[in-house]
Amino acid sequence: MLRLLIPFTLFAIMFALGLGLKGEGMSLLRRRPALFVRVVIGSCVLVPLVALLLLHLPLSRTFSPAARFAIALMAISPSAPFVLRKAGRQGGDSELAATLQVLAALVAIVSIPLMADVFRAAFDVSDWDIGPAQVAPQVAKAQVLPLLLGLALRRWRPALADRIVVPLQRFADLLLLLLTILVLVIASRQLVPFVVANVLALPFMAAVVLASLAIGLLLAGPAPQERITTSLVTSMRNPGLALLFASLYGQDLPGVKLGILAYLLITVILSIPFLRWRRAQRRSSGTSARLQAGGSLDKKKPSP
Repeated sequence: MLRLLIPFTLFAIMFALGLGLKGEGMSLLRRRPALFVRVVIGSCVLVPLVALLLLHLPLSRTFSPAARFAIALMAISPSAPFVLRKAGRQGGDSELAATLQVLAALVAIVSIPLMADVFRAAFDVSDWDIGPAQVAPQVAKAQVLPLLLGLALRRWRPALADRIVVPLQRFADLLLLLLTILVLVIASRQLVPFVVANVLALPFMAAVVLASLAIGLLLAGPAPQERITTSLVTSMRNPGLALLFASLYGQDLPGVKLGILAYLLITVILSIPFLRWRRAQRRSSGTSARLQAGGSLDKKKPSP
């Protein structure tokens, strides 16, 4: 059931998102190309390099191979399809997130094989020869194609898109909720023993996630909405790609998929306080700006 539900859910999410986008992200890309270059490099290159450095620490060599491979696979797999909805709901810019996500997905066709080669050379691993042929079909089918179909329908029939976008988004959210519950129910019995056996690896996963959030924060401009968006883009990795590589190359390491799920859960958990902090910062900045504006107006009032 999951084999059918996962691709259908991803297709529905990306199609609904494409249907709701107005194309403002492309205008921003033309105005600020440097922003997109920085964030895509951060997501596709800097995050994997941070994971590589952490996995070279002596303590990480005590982890199970499954945990180490899970961290590496999630680190090299950018462009999570779920980031677009999360950005729009958490005070970010869904148009910016969509453009960044598509660009990262396209760059991933090249960056994932390159980063995989770097990891293989660094750890002297002979297997896991990931190439563009494994990445491109997954990226095209699960992300780029449904998003482009939604954008095409929006451009061809804007009135129809306006009528159906909200019901489709609700349907996609329902599918995502169902998928999340099924995955947790199916994996819960195996996930708890994996976490107990790899408890030392969890702080390393958290460190990579926090570093990813910081990278997105530092590479963005000063606008709070933009900084939330870029942080989510760099931190939310693509579990679909990571699970695909685990299925292709990690059949002798069944715990890799559980490690990927653990990494994903840690990402979601750590993003909650981060987003609360950023929203609080945004409200504080807005309050300060209003107070300053009010003070300026008071100074301009003529004295009686």
